Amino acid sequence: MTVGLIGRKVGMMRLYDGSGRARGVSVIEFAPNYVTQLRTEDRDGYTAVQIGARGLRKRMTRPARGHLRTAGLEHEVLNSLEEFRVDDTSEFTTGQLLTVGQFEPGAFVNVTGVTKGRGFAGVVRRWNFAGGPKTHGQSDRHRAPGSIGAGTSPGKVWKGQKMGGHMGMRRKTVMNLLVVHADPTRNLLFVEGSVPGPNGASVTVTSGRRTALVDYEPPVLPEIEGAIEPSDAPDVEDAETPEAVDGSAGNAGDEDAASADSGDAAEEEQS
Repeated sequence: MTVGLIGRKVGMMRLYDGSGRARGVSVIEFAPNYVTQLRTEDRDGYTAVQIGARGLRKRMTRPARGHLRTAGLEHEVLNSLEEFRVDDTSEFTTGQLLTVGQFEPGAFVNVTGVTKGRGFAGVVRRWNFAGGPKTHGQSDRHRAPGSIGAGTSPGKVWKGQKMGGHMGMRRKTVMNLLVVHADPTRNLLFVEGSVPGPNGASVTVTSGRRTALVDYEPPVLPEIEGAIEPSDAPDVEDAETPEAVDGSAGNAGDEDAASADSGDAAEEEQS
């Protein structure tokens, strides 16, 4: 059984899957996710798993740290908590570490986040209105909303009328995004398509409802460059120490001086 994870949106890039198809993916990075609490039917009236992860804040309040003490995680900075409903909590224990390896390539996930804030926006940008006519003397109605209701009947403005206002900064969920690749070593998840929020925003990833692809071929990513394998590391015994280097240099200098003295003595004898 899989539960949701709390991650951070890194950005977008392009990956080629095993069949050579180019896919635009969003990269989501996951800090360590821990099980902080288990909700049971007898005590809470429902069954759920509470997950904690490092959020955007660097510090935690004392009540939050006391809440984590019951799970033995009071020394971890887990200021982002989310609950996920499950049918049975017997597979989870408090303090359990969850990784991105639970999402297999070819599966579908739902990503929830807060959209980018756009401030106050007009009806053309916010609701995709066409605007007024551009000719026949209409000099100030190009981006106006137009009529918002009749005067006599109903004589009011209906609730929910599309008008200008604050745009963005709303909690949105993008459903059924394909998991192109999962990298447990670097705690990265590559999902096809865009996810809500700017780069660096906190997102929640849960399992989707669509059936996983059977014949999907994940991409083959190269190994991380710059990593030193244990076999490539120099041995301590074989490495030359500064004292050994200095000693060898001193010995070489002594040999040069001895050869110079012997040469001077040979010249004196010939003379």
